[in-house]
Amino acid sequence: MDKALPNVKLFLVLIFFSLVIFLMDTANLLNFPKGLAFYITNPISFGIYNTNKSISRQFYFIFGARFAAQENKALKEQAGKLFSENANLRKKLAETEALVSQEKHLDPGTYNTLPARPIGLGRYLKIDKGSNSGIKVGEAVVFEDNFIGKVVTVSPQAANVQLVTDPDSKVAAFSQNKEGKAKGVLLGQFGTDVLLDKILHEEKIEMGDLVYSEGTEGYLPRGLILGKVTQVLEQENEVFKQAKVAPIFDISDLELVFVIEE
Repeated sequence: MDKALPNVKLFLVLIFFSLVIFLMDTANLLNFPKGLAFYITNPISFGIYNTNKSISRQFYFIFGARFAAQENKALKEQAGKLFSENANLRKKLAETEALVSQEKHLDPGTYNTLPARPIGLGRYLKIDKGSNSGIKVGEAVVFEDNFIGKVVTVSPQAANVQLVTDPDSKVAAFSQNKEGKAKGVLLGQFGTDVLLDKILHEEKIEMGDLVYSEGTEGYLPRGLILGKVTQVLEQENEVFKQAKVAPIFDISDLELVFVIEE
């Protein structure tokens, strides 16, 4: 009973003070203390607010930057995948166009051609077909109606093609224009040009004339384009004249070449 009385007294005292404060506030007697307390605590509250705001921004920046980095990585992976797929589609389209074009230039009923992809270019052009595909040494390699070269070495999965620009290449050839025809031997040189040699002085040949294969080698059809004349070399004291010949396209740009099989 004695322990309960202090609690009741404390409760009554609290009620009394609450009523007093309520009446004073109603009578606007607490405006000055409230203003003073607001003046003292307002900077502290503002500082706490700004600190919380700054911390929130920092957390937002950290999480936002992390999310952006993950999203950027995902977009790069997706872009790389799309780029790779696009490149493969373009490559397949180019190969399909090359196959269709080849049939227009060399009749499939006359020539049996095997498509092959270039996989290396040094002194020789390396292709991805070899003896397992029936490729043999000495077979001609073409693109449309252009002679690329002949197969000189063969492995089961690949073959090397000697280009017309190779120093060891020698092909019977002729050029033709409105004024006539010139015969000679096309010799490979060190560099990109080749030389049409052994041309008689009376035979007509001019810059811009196309040079064709004679077809006397046996492996090579007649009339394939070998290149274009870029310069005629003529000396009066010489029995023969010569002409510089350049390929009409860049071999490194080809997606497919075609081997004329026996």
